Order: sequence, then C-alpha cells, then structure tokens
Amino acid sequence: MWQLAAIFFIVIGPTLAGVGALIPLSIYGLNSFNPLLLAGCAIAGALLAVPVSLLVGKRISSMARARPV
Repeated sequence: MWQLAAIFFIVIGPTLAGVGALIPLSIYGLNSFNPLLLAGCAIAGALLAVPVSLLVGKRISSMARARPV
C-alpha cells in the first residue's frame, strides 16, 4: 500500500500544492501578495497531499483485494 500511495503522491502532491499556491494569488492578485504566504500555502497543500495519497492508496488496494468471483 505504501508503494501505491507514493505513486499517487507524485500526482496528488503537486496538484494540491498548486491549488494552495493559487489561493493567495486569487485573493491578493499578482501585484500585492506576500511571497511567504504563497510559499506557506503551497507547502500546506503539499502536506495535505500526504494523508490524501494514503487514503486513496488504501481504498484502491482494498478494492483490488476484494474482487468478487
């Protein structure tokens, strides 16, 4: 399950980091935002991707094990 979660993190991590980086850009605009806020939101999005990847990996591995005959 860890290998599957690591593969999903490759996709989910940058996606949620990009969404997190868009939050201060959409609130403050391009000219008046704090770069530390931008980096903080991007890091928070990447950290949020860890449990999301684990959850997706766990669900898919449990679905693969419980195949009906």
